Amino acid sequence: MDAPPQQEDSLPFLRVAGYLEAMQLNAPRVIEADLDEGFLLLTDLGTRPYLDELLEDRERAPALYGDALGALARLQARGAAYQSSLPPYDETLLRFELSLFHDWLCMRHLGFVWADDDEQAWQRCCDLLVANALDQPQVFVHRDYHSRNLMVTEVDNPGILDFQDAVEGPLTYDLVSLLKDCYVRWPSEQVRAWALDYYHELDASLHGRVDEPAFMRYFELMGVQRHLKAAGIFARLNHRDGKPRYLDDIPRTLSYVVELGSKYEELAFLAELVAARVLPAFGGDA
Repeated sequence: MDAPPQQEDSLPFLRVAGYLEAMQLNAPRVIEADLDEGFLLLTDLGTRPYLDELLEDRERAPALYGDALGALARLQARGAAYQSSLPPYDETLLRFELSLFHDWLCMRHLGFVWADDDEQAWQRCCDLLVANALDQPQVFVHRDYHSRNLMVTEVDNPGILDFQDAVEGPLTYDLVSLLKDCYVRWPSEQVRAWALDYYHELDASLHGRVDEPAFMRYFELMGVQRHLKAAGIFARLNHRDGKPRYLDDIPRTLSYVVELGSKYEELAFLAELVAARVLPAFGGDA
């Protein structure tokens, strides 16, 4: 890995790699590191990401997701010993991420002018989503646990990449990243089944604190926060970094938000905004 220190701090990568190795998860091992020059020598996890495998053969999904959910369960259980050493996924960070949708996608990319009523409705949605995240049991969060960052490996599948931004945060964050992926979509019934399978495998002590309906509410609202953040990042990648290809992923990403609009009255403004104003700008609808 070549990460010039003036552009990127490799210390978080190095630190989290050590945590994952201690947890016996399949992530790159650091063989040698020269942080002054920004060079790391890492073990290799191959060239086959989950996304390529899933797009080529969707019949592989049950086995691949079974492996990924098992690895996530180990991450959360074994990561309890390390999560307090991670930065917190706090209110400041959550609200900043939501601002990416407002500022970069709606205002910068689409040129929206927010009326006072719209701003107030937006802030109420943000308050709901932030409270939902902070109310959850806090765990070790990879923060980008999805099909582009999981590698298909012959032994101890999956290989786990891009973990340097790990935080201590909400129980359902990585789960929704995996199951409501911005790059590949599965039927809502299948997503719910996978999510509930995961819930029922959690430690029994957690079931006393979070029942099944509460877990699914956490999961679904956590997804809204993540998908707004991701759509904002895709717009920022286009305008700031000259990477327009990510714009193609915005309709899929925001379709999850529209899907929940009829289920949660608190999200009616947001679902209507996305369905009526955002998605048509990308030449489609939900």
